[in-house]
Amino acid sequence: MVLYNVTVSVNQECANDWVKYMMEDHIPEVLATGHFRDFRLCHVQGEAEGGITFAVQYMARDVEAFEAYQRDCAPALQADHQAKWGSKAVAFRTVLPLIAEGHPTAGFEPGKN
Repeated sequence: MVLYNVTVSVNQECANDWVKYMMEDHIPEVLATGHFRDFRLCHVQGEAEGGITFAVQYMARDVEAFEAYQRDCAPALQADHQAKWGSKAVAFRTVLPLIAEGHPTAGFEPGKN
């Protein structure tokens, strides 16, 4: 699986509107592509210069699904976000191929996971 992380610095004045937009419009549109199994929207704590930072994380069903999303869906969705928010919400994207995923009851032994 692939974790697709979008870190967004949002102007403080529009942060609440941006979160509402993400929850009501953008994230549902991304999930409707069928390429991701779930999402997380996180507030990134720490120092922010003039803005509030968020991380939106999507878990792709597999590498092929992520590649199809990047090729077929991402350009239009990113363009929509850019047209609506411009420099008020600046995004930085990272792709994190998943090595291991677990649950606290599964246990962990160094070197084995």
